[in-house]
Order: sequence, then structure tokens, then C-alpha cells
Amino acid sequence: MTATKVSAGPGETSADVREWRELLARHADLTCALDRALQAGHELGMSEYEVLERLAELPEQSAKVQTIAKSVHLSQSALSRVIGRLETAGLVERHMCPEDRRAVNVRLTEAGLRRQTEARPTQRRVLAERLHAPLAKTCQPLPSVDG
Repeated sequence: MTATKVSAGPGETSADVREWRELLARHADLTCALDRALQAGHELGMSEYEVLERLAELPEQSAKVQTIAKSVHLSQSALSRVIGRLETAGLVERHMCPEDRRAVNVRLTEAGLRRQTEARPTQRRVLAERLHAPLAKTCQPLPSVDG
């Protein structure tokens, strides 16, 4: 087992901190690249695509909001906003859960399945290009729509 230097002196960064920062930078770069490619080609954000894909993978293409939240690693409130955008676009529908009146089910629509299927090659291409490549840090924030 390799020992990692946990503490560092003043002005020195530990290996764990450097690795953590690299992970954060890679996540930010990949998230940005996915958002840009999916938005440009399919009018979807990365989180929206992830929700559509998780639903598409299920035999019934439906799940409780709580189940989706765990699989896409979003808070309930963030997921609620994503589902709201997808519902407005006609890509998912919300229904009361028949087994638990307190829960809400989200079901993929035909349009949602079509959009996810069309966007899948774009998402896979970005992952193939960026996931294991050296960190590019080329993704800059999108320009403001307001100018």
C-alpha cells in the first residue's frame, strides 16, 4: 500500500489536494464540453440528457423522482427544475405514483425517447474524445444571451 502525504508545509500542496483539483478540473471541462455539444446539436443540457438516458434504459421508461435523483446525482430541487424543462419541451410526463400517493413518477414520452436516441452519438463522441484525453481546459463559459 502506498502512503500519501496528507499534510503539506506552507506553500506546498499535498498529492491528495492536487489529485482532487485535477478531478474537479476534469469534471468541469467534460461537463462544459457535454453541455455545449448537446445544446448545439440537440437543445439539451448534460443533466437533461442524463435524465432522458436513465429513463430510456428502464423497461417501463418510468421512475420515481427520488430514484432518478439518486442515479443522476442531482438534488431534489435541481432535478425538479430539469424535469420541469423536459416536461415543458414535451420530452417527459409527470404522473402520481399509484403505489405511493406522495411520490411522483416521471415517464419518457415518444418525443423524449427520439431526442435521447438522436443525442446519444453526440454524448458518446464527447466522452470518447475527452474522458481519457489530457485535460484540455479549452471550455470557456458560454457568452451571455443578454449581451
